[in-house]
Amino acid sequence: MYGGRGDGPFRDEGPTDLRLVPLAVAAWVAAACALGAPGWWSVAGVTVALVGAAVLWAPAAARWFAGPDRPGEPRPTEGGAEAGTLRRGTPGGRLRATACAGVLLCAAAGATSAGLHAADLRRGPVPALAREYARAQLEVTVTSDPRLTRPRVSGSATVPVSVVLDGEVTRAERPGGAAHRTRAPVLLIVPPGAARDAWLRLLPSTRLEVDARLVPPTQPGDPFAAVLKVDRGPPRIVGRPSALQRTAGELRAGLRRVTDGLDPDARALLPGLVVGDTSRIGTELRDAFQATDLTHLLAVSGSNLSVVLLLLVGRPGRAHEVERGGLAPRIGLSLRGSALAGGALTLAFVVVCRPDPSVLRAAACGLVVLLAIGTGRRRSLIPALATVVLVLVLYDPWLARSYGFLLSVLATGALLTVAPRWSEALRMRGVPDRLAEALAACLAAQAVCAPVVVVFAGRVSLVAIPANLCAELAVAPATVFGFAALALAPVWTPAGEGLAWVAGWPAGWIARVARAGAALPGAEMSWPGGWWGGAALALITVVVVLGARRLPYRGPMALLVAVLLLLVVARPAPLTRWVGGWPPPGWVFAMCQVGQGDATVL
Repeated sequence: MYGGRGDGPFRDEGPTDLRLVPLAVAAWVAAACALGAPGWWSVAGVTVALVGAAVLWAPAAARWFAGPDRPGEPRPTEGGAEAGTLRRGTPGGRLRATACAGVLLCAAAGATSAGLHAADLRRGPVPALAREYARAQLEVTVTSDPRLTRPRVSGSATVPVSVVLDGEVTRAERPGGAAHRTRAPVLLIVPPGAARDAWLRLLPSTRLEVDARLVPPTQPGDPFAAVLKVDRGPPRIVGRPSALQRTAGELRAGLRRVTDGLDPDARALLPGLVVGDTSRIGTELRDAFQATDLTHLLAVSGSNLSVVLLLLVGRPGRAHEVERGGLAPRIGLSLRGSALAGGALTLAFVVVCRPDPSVLRAAACGLVVLLAIGTGRRRSLIPALATVVLVLVLYDPWLARSYGFLLSVLATGALLTVAPRWSEALRMRGVPDRLAEALAACLAAQAVCAPVVVVFAGRVSLVAIPANLCAELAVAPATVFGFAALALAPVWTPAGEGLAWVAGWPAGWIARVARAGAALPGAEMSWPGGWWGGAALALITVVVVLGARRLPYRGPMALLVAVLLLLVVARPAPLTRWVGGWPPPGWVFAMCQVGQGDATVL
């Protein structure tokens, strides 16, 4: 997908432009720190950053107001005592000071945005009611799709499945008290059996009137002012959803309708692949996707949009060539018209998948791919990605603490920087082009994302790379035919059902890959969780990558490593008996179910 030095699709453009990366990282880190810090700490940090930026920019500003250098003013030469040194008065030193000032300003902006958003969770009547565990009558605007909690066991009892959804309180009233207008984000929890189907049919932007008990959030970093435990009963709707959300809801419902006749796995998975609708995905299938590190296919991501954009405009790097690919030149669209059509597709993607932060993030990452398609320039992609990160963190600082956002950015960055070099290295060793691109993309994404997954999951998937390679074959056809079924379902149901049936084959293949990979005895390996465990895995990954470049006989060594990994994952019974002594020969395990209970005998 991305070429190497001059002979690939991309032109040789010199080193990658990384100037915007420190600015985006500074805003990101500052926002993440400010969200969990007291308000006065945020104010102090912003003040220090602004003062530091002013100090660094003062000499440059004074020089600008003083006018250009005098013709006779001495300048440092390339030789002599000052060679290789960037002093504050030299042009290089001034550029470095300006860059540091820009980093401090972006950090101040990130901390300011995060501090203001966090302050909204601590003021007003809703946090006060939550601290008192009080009951109140509230008017709430729904801001997300309703979803079901996962079944879990607490002690000797099973915690029932509830409906949860995000909302924003616009009016709060105590029993017998005064009503207050406010704006506070909350999390609604609906108890089991409380007209669950009616709650699950709610669309974002619907206004409700609820009677609920307010409690504080369980975690200090949660983006909610309170948790509302709603009383039993159907939702009391006082305001219809917006036209935009109704349109998106009708399209999503149409996709679910035309997939009703598919096999269970395809029926559950296809809406998730196309628009991120995971309401039909059960616990068993979700666990299989987690074990194989395929969960990125169940969420709305930039890959969904990039598949459609690639179908329209073709592969990156060929946009300026006469033989550019995609459907656009075949239907007479110019390069500018193709870019406009791609922008229209992006807008439609946001409408259908709902304009919440996760969808906006995916659309922004898709636009980075669109920039690659339209320009064929690799150097412009990293600045574009850094700009996207900076804008999104300032718009929604809670993304700075989102693992999903971090994984999206790392995967996109790896595909833009690491994967092209690894793909070129594989090509030089005789690997076919398409296989080299797919293998390099999977290796790069897994290398940068696995340490982050370890932080919150405490495990490493040993089948992630082969599972992603096998699933990648079916992602594009499932997505394309799924979007076609989505578009035709409201106007021509039989055609939508036919396209959904076609898309069901690759979707079923992806589900079978996930189930087969998760069923292997060594699919997952336990690993210490937390940031220390992530740092340890990152260090090991760096050592392995650097060591692999210096190993002699790389081909035989790679084959040996692949065989060892296969034995660890498959764990054939003779090998495990020889290594661990279990299971001992001649033993039998039997299970007996008699209706009122069961028994196991070893």
